[in-house]
Amino acid sequence: MARLTRAQRQELTRAAVLAAAREEFAEHGYTDAKVDRIAERAELTRGAVYSNFPSKRALYLAVLLDESEPPRVVEAPPPPGLAEAVDAFARHRLERLPLTGDTPAAGNLRLRSLTGVFDDESGRTALAQVTRLEALLLALALESCPPRRTRRVRLAELVLTLLNGADHLAETAPGFGDPFDVALACRHLTTLDLPDPWNPPHLPFVAPAEPVRDPWEPPAELPDQLTGRQVGFTADGVIAVLGAGRLEAAEEAVRAARPGDRVTVAVVTSDPTEIGRAVWLRIGDLAGCLRRVFAPATRPGLHLVLDDHAAVATALGIQGVNDATEAAVRVRAGEITARAQGRGAAHAAAVAGGPATTRPGEAES
Repeated sequence: MARLTRAQRQELTRAAVLAAAREEFAEHGYTDAKVDRIAERAELTRGAVYSNFPSKRALYLAVLLDESEPPRVVEAPPPPGLAEAVDAFARHRLERLPLTGDTPAAGNLRLRSLTGVFDDESGRTALAQVTRLEALLLALALESCPPRRTRRVRLAELVLTLLNGADHLAETAPGFGDPFDVALACRHLTTLDLPDPWNPPHLPFVAPAEPVRDPWEPPAELPDQLTGRQVGFTADGVIAVLGAGRLEAAEEAVRAARPGDRVTVAVVTSDPTEIGRAVWLRIGDLAGCLRRVFAPATRPGLHLVLDDHAAVATALGIQGVNDATEAAVRVRAGEITARAQGRGAAHAAAVAGGPATTRPGEAES
């Protein structure tokens, strides 16, 4: 029998740890799970567990990601209207609610719950920011539905509030409420006349991007979390590098970009093993629902990549990335033609070299 290579042994060890961890978390939940018991279940040492995962939190997130649906291309038919789109999105999102007979711990795994997992400031900030990004992504898809409207972020926020509330009740009061009623309530939200202007007060004070003519050597392609396809960085447009604590700035690039621009957001973090995985998990769940409801032409006009190894940031000359990073460039004809750094950078790069052009969702209420 051929001897296993070191890489093969590591992969087997990692798989054994993940399987044991899933059993432990399903039985005891995140808070009461013990790394020592996980090692015992896997017939490994505690050190072998920590050699693959630096913390219990990192291990829990790896289990959730292992359970989630990988990004894949789905050619969904276009929804007939706004109400139908919201209804379909809500129903797909509610499919992960615990089933009858699930234990609380197993139900939380099915929910891919992060309750109690992040109790530090940086983790809470990142989760708040990823929620803002989720609302933007859902809103951009909804803005393409008839009757068309320029901005539907407030509607998306209300829909996510209901759905996240259903998740929380599934954890704290299993069996409470009916998922079909929740989906119906989400549908009724589309009848509200919500004013939704786009007027951040800081944008008029953002410093202009610096005009440059720097050569652009794009990094290798990365998976687009929204489409499931590989995405490159050669097209003209805006590339924004945003830390996990500044994800809301993605809307500034989207609203200010010109027609025909490709807008790419590369998410970076100082903690890819934990915060990065949490962002990956949350965005992956939402993107999976979007792909099942919205046709490619009606999905968010945005590319989103997770720059775990700072490959995009390094290629752009952005050093020392962390959760507060906010930097952006404009690329044209194989050159970087504008650079911006700090708060408002995504907006500054998007409007560089010409007047901002109103895009769907920008100016009207």
